[in-house]
Formats: sequence, structure tokens, C-alpha cells
Amino acid sequence: MSYADTVFINMCRDILENGTSTEGEKVRPHWEDGTPAYTIKKFGVVNRYDLSGEFPLLTLRPTPLKSATDEMLWIWQRKSNNIHDLHSHIWDEWADENGSIGKAYGYQLGVKHQYKEGMMDQVDRVIYDLKNNPYSRRIMTNIYVHQDLHEMNLYPCAYSMTFNVTQNKGEDKLTLNGILNQRSQDVLTANNWNVAQYAVLMHMLARVCDMNVGELVHVIADAHIYDRHIPIIKELIEREPQPAPEFWLNPQIRDFYEFSRDDVKAVNYVTGPQVKNIPVAI
Repeated sequence: MSYADTVFINMCRDILENGTSTEGEKVRPHWEDGTPAYTIKKFGVVNRYDLSGEFPLLTLRPTPLKSATDEMLWIWQRKSNNIHDLHSHIWDEWADENGSIGKAYGYQLGVKHQYKEGMMDQVDRVIYDLKNNPYSRRIMTNIYVHQDLHEMNLYPCAYSMTFNVTQNKGEDKLTLNGILNQRSQDVLTANNWNVAQYAVLMHMLARVCDMNVGELVHVIADAHIYDRHIPIIKELIEREPQPAPEFWLNPQIRDFYEFSRDDVKAVNYVTGPQVKNIPVAI
């Protein structure tokens, strides 16, 4: 079975069996009918994925890799905060009449900052350091900017990436590792979506920096299952997992800003049926 399936099943069972319920408490999220959206939650979930071994896509149900990649590139490559630059409609709920989600996500990565080497945004700084200072312990991004929170239509959930380079014995190339920090995650709708898109990011950065890809560590402060998702989760984790697919990244591309959603593929990706009409808390 896919390792991502094993991680997902164990995480969901732990949340359901050992988590804390927020029922009856004051909560911000609600359903479309106005009912409070309560959760069962676990604090400090840490999942590790060795990207050199297999690509972490769920097989219990399909994760749309191209769409996940498109959103990641919308944030990291296009550095956009406008839904009109995105092919999917997942951000429509948080956009204003002009399509903007405010000073959130891609906007923050596109802000240029002064460094000794000149003006760079956070993404370009990461790529610069990976190429020129790979053993630096300061290669990271952060989009949870307090001074701009009041101008964000949604506070960032996945807010920080920290990159760390190692070298495996007997290998000439360096290995790129990363930690994704997430303050909050809706496990059913977003877990494998986030894991897949940041795994793609790791593969892309490793490619353009001429490194091997290593570990992706996913740290979730508040991993939760919404009350209306519990029956769906219970059915999902009882499904029969399949082997992990192979990951293909266009070998012709060596510049991060040339990648598109069409440059990734999940080969031999066999899954259970898609879960449809999932209610989304807002």
C-alpha cells in the first residue's frame, strides 16, 4: 500500500479515538446553514515522508495532482492573491468582488526584502541560498505576517517552509529536506492535498538546484476532523489501499519559473472512488 495511506489511516484513527471534541465550545467556523462546525482535534501531529522512496499520494481516494500543483504554483511561482490567476475555484469563498484574497499567501511571498545581496522576495531568496549557501540554517519562508493579518481574507493555514540540506554517504549530490508548518488543517479536505503540493514543490526545487529530494516533514498544530466529516472519514479509512504511483516531473525544465501544472504526472495511479459533495466549513 501507499505509505501516504498508512500515515493518513493512522492519523485519522488517532484523532477519532484520542482527540478532543470542541462540541459546545465557541468556534469560528460554521456550515452554510449557519450551524457551528465542531471538530475532533489532535495537537502537534507530525508526519514524515521520504520523497526519495515514493511520492505521497493517497490511493484511498484520488488527489488531483495537477490542481494541487496549480494552487502551489499560484502561491509560490506566480505569487498571486487573485483567484482569476487560478484554474480551480477552491478560493472563491474568500475572494472579494475583484477576485483578491487580500494580502495573503502569494502576496506575501512576492514582497521584496532587502538582503546583503540585494532586493529579493522570499522564494528567490530560498533558491539563491540553496544554490549558494546550501548549508545555511536560515533557508525558510513565512507568510504569517501579523501586520497584514487584518488585510487577509483568510489567515494562512500552511504558513512556513524551512529547508535543510544534507548529504547521504556515498552520494555526490546534496539532498534537499523540508519542514512544512501548518497552524490548522481540515484533515478530510486538505491533508493529502497539502502533502502532495509541497512534495511537488520539494521535487521542483531539488531539480532546479541540482539536488536529490529527501524528507518532507509535515507539522500540524491543530489537525481536526469536522463533525459532518466523521462518517466519511470512517468509511474512507476502511477502504483497500493500493500501491503508490510513480511521480513524473518534466525533465526538460531546470528553471522554477518555467514549471506549469502540466509538468507533473502521477503514473499508474490506481485509487478508490472519489468522495463527492464534501461539506466545507467556512
